[in-house]
Amino acid sequence: MGEFQGYILFGLVWIASITFLRALLKSRTRHHLPPSPLALPIIGHLHLLAPIPHQALHKLSNRLGPLIHISLGSVPCIVASSPEAAKEVLKTHEVYFSNRPLMAAVDYLTYGSQDFSFAPYGPYWKFMKKLCMSELLGGRTLDLLHPVRHDEMKRFVELLLRKAKAGEAVDVGGELVRVTNNTISRMIMSERCSENEDEAGEVRKLIQETAELTGKFNLSDFIWFCKNLDLQGFRKRLKGVRDRFDAMMERIISEHEDTRRKMKRESCDGGERVKDLLHILMDIAEDETSDMKLSKENIKAFILDIFAAGSDTSAITTEWALAELINHPNIMEKARKEIDTVVGSSRLVQESDIQNLPYLQAIVKETLRLHPTGPLIVRESTEDCTVMGYHVPAKTRLFVNVWAIGRDPNHWQDPLEFRPERFVSEDGSGKNQLDVRGQHFHLLPFGSGRRGCPGTSLALQVVQTSLAAIVQCFDWKVSDGRNTNGSVNMEEGLGLTLPRAHPLVCVPVARLSPFPST
Repeated sequence: MGEFQGYILFGLVWIASITFLRALLKSRTRHHLPPSPLALPIIGHLHLLAPIPHQALHKLSNRLGPLIHISLGSVPCIVASSPEAAKEVLKTHEVYFSNRPLMAAVDYLTYGSQDFSFAPYGPYWKFMKKLCMSELLGGRTLDLLHPVRHDEMKRFVELLLRKAKAGEAVDVGGELVRVTNNTISRMIMSERCSENEDEAGEVRKLIQETAELTGKFNLSDFIWFCKNLDLQGFRKRLKGVRDRFDAMMERIISEHEDTRRKMKRESCDGGERVKDLLHILMDIAEDETSDMKLSKENIKAFILDIFAAGSDTSAITTEWALAELINHPNIMEKARKEIDTVVGSSRLVQESDIQNLPYLQAIVKETLRLHPTGPLIVRESTEDCTVMGYHVPAKTRLFVNVWAIGRDPNHWQDPLEFRPERFVSEDGSGKNQLDVRGQHFHLLPFGSGRRGCPGTSLALQVVQTSLAAIVQCFDWKVSDGRNTNGSVNMEEGLGLTLPRAHPLVCVPVARLSPFPST
């Protein structure tokens, strides 16, 4: 009986395989889809994406071309892996690729996609984009909140100095995450994550779990008959994370409401108070003349966006940059000479100095080229369209492989070499017009077009100033046993934000005496 059932099962799989392949070939013939590798029944090409998707897709594009078609389970996708293909989908045909795909974990954590990053393209998204650029993450707000960023950088340098005096090793990435968490927390809601270590740990854990849950492969997103099933047990974990985040935000919003009532009673006699981002959002929610009414869920979801997008990414970029500088001591020395010339040794480098440090800016650009914290841009087509002569049906998921584009030998000489000089002009001015804000399609670390990252200015300020401070003030001795001869292992780890496979563990050594005033 068991043998008979085995024959039946084998027959069903065989029939399913033939049916799937025939349907795929028929579809490709009828619509002239981009080239595609051979797919498997049910899972399509999911097996080809392991272990690190952007690297696996890069290998496929090298074999099949700059625009390929794959099926992730029952989800049709195209992958753009060259600047020319990226320009077509992000600029020429941007109107067709302005939506983000709906993913179960993200949708649940953001109260039904009521955030900004994953909200559907439409009136609400346009309203929030305008707010981000003009108020929430605009130049005036960032200037007003500059003292917060400077204070956190001062605390960070003082921590490293204590470690240096004690000769203790530092998990550089971990400490950078801590300082960026504190910076963003204070900018958002005037609270330091680390004032209460228990709460600080809870915030960091929430962010970590959010990144993990939204980055994990979820069967219900890709296999159609699993859509209403929870075979991986995600729902319970998602509910736990959102409930904890919701409780934290309810407390913080309630405290802000109390502060606002107190300020109104006192008629703000103490002068104009610098508002955090949550206060600005609450002002907008209470504004009867606003083009759109913000709900409490909109506010909570937006705060989650800022925490999730801003905490890890800036820290990871700075960690990669320091790792590259340790492996390239000549570049480290050149950066130090620039900082010493412009800033001197009597004070700590500040954000206002960065504009006069073109080589430091070039180091950050080169780091973002090789180690973009968003290695894949993800969008979804709203209508049928034609890209590079190929048919792309509506509801096709788009992946732009930013990681592969930054290593394209057709646009970058010696693309695997870390060489900041490629971003320094040859006219002697030090300035270079090649920037990272999405206008140059061979360099897209922050995306491009309508859905490009609205936090680019903040991210650059945080990364450039952090890197400048740790280069100015310290030498770094590698203490991780996995790294030999004083060099750093540059292997990439698993995750959506391109983390390092191994933490960067170093002993800081104060290089200036007396130590600069902070």
